[in-house]
Amino acid sequence: MWKDRLPGLVAEFLAGHDPGRLGRTDFLRARFDAGLAWIHHPVGLGGLDAPRELQPLVDAAFATAGAPDNAPHRNGIGLGMAAPTIVRHGSPALRERLLRPLWTGEEIWCQLFSEPGAGSDLASVATRAVRDPGGGGRTAGWIIDGQKVWTSLAHRARWGLLLARTDPDLPKHRGLTYFVCDMTAPGVEVRPLRQLTGEAEFNEVFLTDVRLPDDLRLGDVGQGWQVARTTLMNERVAIGGRPTPREGGMIGVLARAWRERPDRRTPGLHDELLRLWVRAEAVRLTGLLVRQRAAAGDPGPEGSAVKLSYAALTQAASGLELELLGADGLRYDGWHMRRPDRVDMLGRTPGYRYLRARGNSIEGGTSEILRDIIAERVLGLPAVPRADRNTAWKDLPR
Repeated sequence: MWKDRLPGLVAEFLAGHDPGRLGRTDFLRARFDAGLAWIHHPVGLGGLDAPRELQPLVDAAFATAGAPDNAPHRNGIGLGMAAPTIVRHGSPALRERLLRPLWTGEEIWCQLFSEPGAGSDLASVATRAVRDPGGGGRTAGWIIDGQKVWTSLAHRARWGLLLARTDPDLPKHRGLTYFVCDMTAPGVEVRPLRQLTGEAEFNEVFLTDVRLPDDLRLGDVGQGWQVARTTLMNERVAIGGRPTPREGGMIGVLARAWRERPDRRTPGLHDELLRLWVRAEAVRLTGLLVRQRAAAGDPGPEGSAVKLSYAALTQAASGLELELLGADGLRYDGWHMRRPDRVDMLGRTPGYRYLRARGNSIEGGTSEILRDIIAERVLGLPAVPRADRNTAWKDLPR
């Protein structure tokens, strides 16, 4: 039924909302209000309660009409991570307040998870959230103190996904609570982190006496780890399972370089290119399967395998590109300080691609941690022994 109805609904919407005449933001707001943003969402939250797997049909119809998209490259954290977390764990008021400007790109999101002492071991976060009794004109809520690091887009973000410790007397996984942080609140300080490429995509964020109302909490107090797992599973699908055409992404860049530089071809480079091409196709097809599962509302731990493979593939392909190009591969487009809105590896020089790819095996979960997840939750191997499982967080060495 929905498959037959949706084309008519899109056509009816476009008849009343000409994308050539309406401004981008007004068009996207109207599309959200018509339930044609995330069609599987409830009515009133950008959807129609329609089957999630039909979303590509709607997106393709809008693309064919020349309608503006919601610029996923500008708000990848919001669309890929915040939205599914809010839908699953947010209160009705939060979903109503946050989802529309998130989808239109009017409000950018960041992720306040990693800390200087809690990166791979995320459950060890030390940022504290204590009850604020209110008073002096304030409503009761929480006071946040701590430091977060490697925070993409914090310099552009209106909201942040915040994991904080509310009970240090419990084991580390059980004393956490999940919040939506207002990045404009007093006490939030964002500082750039300059990386190997010379740019500062990332930031460190200092939270000093930041007051958040309790209605910005996602999930129950003490259930932050369960909420965070929703975010993390969707993050790995968002990073590693992006829809890519055959010979797209970094393998496409490498293949073009091979075709354009016959003078640099050797049998050894040819063999390595073919091996990487086959790996890229396997990763692409696996990513499609993982995305289909995520589209059904269950991203699963398999996203870790795709993200792991994507990182290794991109690093290998960028390295082979330098071998193929020789001295020309050392070209670099400037080691000057910039604050980009997004990562654009494919549109940059080979030297930049090689340096930026080094971060692929760290961001979004280190490759070492992802291997543990795959071993335990996909392959069913015995879990790594943990001495801290039942120890209060405050008693753990740091």
